[in-house]
Amino acid sequence: MRRSFLGKLENHSRHILERLGLRERAQAAGGRREAISHPDLPTLNTYRSVEAFCLSHVEREEEIAERARITKASVVAGGEAFHVEGYCDPCGVQADFLVDYSGGEDQRGGGGCEPNWRERLVCPCGLNNRIRAALHIFRRYCNPSASDPIYVTEQVTPLYRWLTARYDAVIGSEYLGIGVAYGETDSNGVRNESLMSLSLADDTIRFVLSFDVLEHLSDYQTALTEICRILQPGGYLLLSVPFLVQSSETLVRARVRQDGSIEHLLPPEYHGDPLSDTGCLCFYHFGWDLLERCRQAGFADAVAVGIWSRDYGHLGDEQLVFVARK
Repeated sequence: MRRSFLGKLENHSRHILERLGLRERAQAAGGRREAISHPDLPTLNTYRSVEAFCLSHVEREEEIAERARITKASVVAGGEAFHVEGYCDPCGVQADFLVDYSGGEDQRGGGGCEPNWRERLVCPCGLNNRIRAALHIFRRYCNPSASDPIYVTEQVTPLYRWLTARYDAVIGSEYLGIGVAYGETDSNGVRNESLMSLSLADDTIRFVLSFDVLEHLSDYQTALTEICRILQPGGYLLLSVPFLVQSSETLVRARVRQDGSIEHLLPPEYHGDPLSDTGCLCFYHFGWDLLERCRQAGFADAVAVGIWSRDYGHLGDEQLVFVARK
């Protein structure tokens, strides 16, 4: 009998672990140290609604409070950069994760002292907290083979380099604007794609990985439909976005008028762009309706998967990754 969508998240853990080779020794480099074994695998929590999320956190009130205590205790006084020791799941080694306040002014409420845990906790390999969490869920749940076709919506990042070093059929891209045709590359070999009009053929990709990109698209519903189109039947989308964990509805920060101009409904918010110093405008902070939007785009099912682990360097709030199956 075929296992259920949710059941896979808590099954397979041990035998997948061996197939991932996490017990193999790794070459120490920089802040990384040689490791023979890994910590116990963290629990993956699944949620389908804001009600389920809030109920789960009420039921685990003491656990959530302990997470906050551990996170707070990890901060080194003085407001300077510091390191937190943990296990980098993508690298398969013990690592000293860099923590600082870079990009954290908004998260700290302007002048506070809380590190930007989501964007920091950076391994010497270059992968931060949210990306390492997404890769942990990707490998543990999806169990990709080396030959599976993967499309990742970035190409000039440590994530793309990590993927191409381990999988044989990885396609990466950036949005380069109208100067390069979609599906073509620029002089630096960077492929141009728009998630709202992908050049990839129907049913050709096994996994689509898109992390903190969807919020920068004026029409994210079209993007979800395009992603579903290129995925093979049974294929998966793994997605991270700025997320309002206690909101059932997506917050619209800006929208495009009919004449092409931008209407700002809230003060403009820009996120980092590896190709530009000006940053990318954020159109949305998503709510739990994102799961239903995935189903409307053609996905058979969608859930939010949460991960938190002191041993694996996932501090701060629980990292949420959205997993949609075609």
